[in-house]
Amino acid sequence: MTLIYGHRGARGEAPENTLVSFEQCLKDGVKRCELDLHLSSDGELIVIHDPTLKRTTGRRGKVAELPAQTLTQYDARLSNPSWPHPCPIPLLSQLFEQCDFEHWQLEVKSASRVRSARIVKAINELTQRFNLVDRITVTSSSREVLRALQRDTPHLSRGLVAEYAWLDPLKVAANYGCNLLALNWTLCTPERLLKAQRQGLHVSVWTVNEPALMRRLADFGADSLITDFPGLAMDTLHNQ
Repeated sequence: MTLIYGHRGARGEAPENTLVSFEQCLKDGVKRCELDLHLSSDGELIVIHDPTLKRTTGRRGKVAELPAQTLTQYDARLSNPSWPHPCPIPLLSQLFEQCDFEHWQLEVKSASRVRSARIVKAINELTQRFNLVDRITVTSSSREVLRALQRDTPHLSRGLVAEYAWLDPLKVAANYGCNLLALNWTLCTPERLLKAQRQGLHVSVWTVNEPALMRRLADFGADSLITDFPGLAMDTLHNQ
């Protein structure tokens, strides 16, 4: 059975990467989620996609240059302005406390070598504290992040995010000892999917929002789909 992950919670149904978005994902019956992480200036794991605040909050500034106490006061519903209530930027620790997901894909964006090591260390400490080591996979398209994971936290499951085929994603995943391949749906051919699975990879395909595409990728044998509309995905694949 093809599993379902809510993309940034339930991005198509509520403001992305906010508590209400992850709560909506759970309400839809989807117990797996994908989210994005950056590190605040004081070393807290912040759940936000962009390195800057503009798109989701309308504010200026970089996440990395502000402390967590400031960031968590900002309303992050600008990408979904019709939402009736303010939606603060959450800390990963808040989501771990309040959302009982079976599995989390924690995507880390590109970072310098030093910053990659810091964020990987922070993820390791937090997942250990919440006893979630076996329920997370840290994913990234950044070689620096994957290298830091392999070097500093080899016990954490890791995954390659592959958007383009200019480098063979299966070779890159093998080079960094990945367990998961987060594959852009445009790259998901039956041949590549089968080859990846034979390599021992869980293949999670993103971002899949159309019912016909959901069914096609499930028929191909994709291990999981990442979608903005987890409720729709449940209705399409599991509630028939």
